[in-house]
Amino acid sequence: MNDYPTETRSDYVFGCMKANGDTRTALQQCSCSVDVIASILPYDRYVEAEAVPSLAQVPGRFGAMFRSTEPANAAVNELRRAQAEAEVRCF
Repeated sequence: MNDYPTETRSDYVFGCMKANGDTRTALQQCSCSVDVIASILPYDRYVEAEAVPSLAQVPGRFGAMFRSTEPANAAVNELRRAQAEAEVRCF
């Protein structure tokens, strides 16, 4: 759970708070959320899953590798499941 760098956790909480109202409650919920995600998904898998959507937007064959490959889709799906669990537990 502690293998996520502080900067990554901070970026997540900052973005989450912007999406959820910049309140003390949002800070608590977003901090909880990143902790849940970190407990489910190893950091390297999180980085991979976070990169896929932006890489999939690249035109051509390079982008196609991230739009249609099973490993890329699996990484994104794992992150979505971890985010859904965090939503249930924290919000």
